[in-house]
Amino acid sequence: MSLLIRNARVIDPASGLDGQRTILIDNGRITALAEASAAFAADETLDAKGLWVFPGLVDLAACLREPGLDHKATLASETFAAASSGITTLCYQPEPKANFDNAAQVKLICDLNRRSHYANVEIIGNLTKGLQGEHLSNMASLKRAGCVGVSNGQQPFHSLQTLRRAMEYAATHDLTVFIYPVEHALAAGGFMHEGEVSARLGLPAIPSAAETVAVAQTLALASHTGAKVHFCRLSARMSVRLIRQAKASGLDITADVAAHQLFLTDMDVSDFNPLCHVMPPLRADRDRDALREGLADGTIDAICSDHQPHEVDAKLAPFQQTAPGISALETLLPLTLRLVEDGVLSLPEALRKVTDSPAHIINNEAGHLSVGAPADLVLFDPSALWELDLNHMHSDGRNSPFGGWNFNGAVKRTLLAGKTVFSV
Repeated sequence: MSLLIRNARVIDPASGLDGQRTILIDNGRITALAEASAAFAADETLDAKGLWVFPGLVDLAACLREPGLDHKATLASETFAAASSGITTLCYQPEPKANFDNAAQVKLICDLNRRSHYANVEIIGNLTKGLQGEHLSNMASLKRAGCVGVSNGQQPFHSLQTLRRAMEYAATHDLTVFIYPVEHALAAGGFMHEGEVSARLGLPAIPSAAETVAVAQTLALASHTGAKVHFCRLSARMSVRLIRQAKASGLDITADVAAHQLFLTDMDVSDFNPLCHVMPPLRADRDRDALREGLADGTIDAICSDHQPHEVDAKLAPFQQTAPGISALETLLPLTLRLVEDGVLSLPEALRKVTDSPAHIINNEAGHLSVGAPADLVLFDPSALWELDLNHMHSDGRNSPFGGWNFNGAVKRTLLAGKTVFSV
C-alpha cells in the first residue's frame, strides 16, 4: 500500500533538507521526495499541513526488560511507548538479568518483537559471558546473529587485561565496543555525585573521577587495540574534555549522553527524590554545562534515553535502597527539542543527535529521509502544548522525574516501514 504525504515541513538533518516537500511511500520505503507541487498518485493521501516530518528517532540505550524482568515491563509495552514518542529504532542494552550470550537469545528477542513490531529492536550483545567480566563471549556468533555491538553494561571487568583482550577480539570482527565508563573501586558504595549536596545529605557518593579514570584507561586501550569504541552515558566535565582530545588525535571513538543529564543536577536529589536516583549519578551544574558544550561542538555524538522502567515498589524505599534509572522513552524527543529552546543546538542539529548520528554509530540505514531509505518517520505538531502525566505514560514504568513538566510540540503519527504504528 502506498502513502502520499503532502504539505509538511520536511526536516532531514542528514542531507540538510528543511522545507515544504511531498513524500511518496511504497513497499515500506521512500520512493519520491519532491517539491510540494509535485503530482503523485497513491492509495492513501495524508495532508500534513502545519506538521513537521522528520526521521524516526534512533535510541542507543533502552532496557526493555523482557525476558527476565517482565514484572517491570515487556517488549510490547516499551516498544509501543517508543512509537508514541517518535522512536522507531531502539538498542536493547544488556543488564545482569536480561543479556545476550548467544544467537538463540538474540533470535528470541527478534521473535518476541515481531509479534507487535511497534519499533525495530537492535541488540547489543555481551562482551563477556553473563556480563561476569571474566570469560569473553562468542562475539563472532553474536555478530552473525545481528548484534550491532557488544558491551559489558555497567558490570566490572575482572581486570584491564580482560578488557584489552575483549577489545582486540571485537576489533577482529569489526564490532563496536560499548563502554560504560566507571572505575568500580572508586564508585563502590556510592549513590549520588560527590559534592556539597552529598555531604549535606550524608549520602555515600561517587566522585566524577570514577568516570574519568575509566575513560582515560579505555582511551589508552582503544589506541593500543585499534578497537572502535562508543562511550555510553557521559556525565562528567573532565570526561568530555578527554573525549574531545582523543577525537582530535584521530581515535575512532564516539560518545553519547542521556537526555536527563542535560537538565538535572545533584541539586535535584536534595530532597532525597528517588526518581532522581540514576547511574551515572546526576552531577554538578558545571558538569551539565560541559555536557551541553560537548553536544554543541560535536564531542558528544548522540543523545539517548537510557530508558530503565521500574515497577512502583522499586522507587518507594529510602533513596539508597531504590533501584536506579528513569523511564525515559517518552521524554527523549521533548527534552532534545528543549535544547533548541534553550539555544544549545539548532533544530536540525538537535534532531541529528537522535536520528542520523546514532544510526551511524550502529551502522543502521535508518535516521534519514531520502529516496530508497526506510519509511520510518514522525509527523510532529510543533504547536501542541502538553504536560507529562506519570499516570498516563505508555511505558509500564512510571519512574520519571519529569512529571508535571510542560513541553512544546507533540508526536501525532509514527510510521515504521510506511505503516502507522502510533497515531492520535
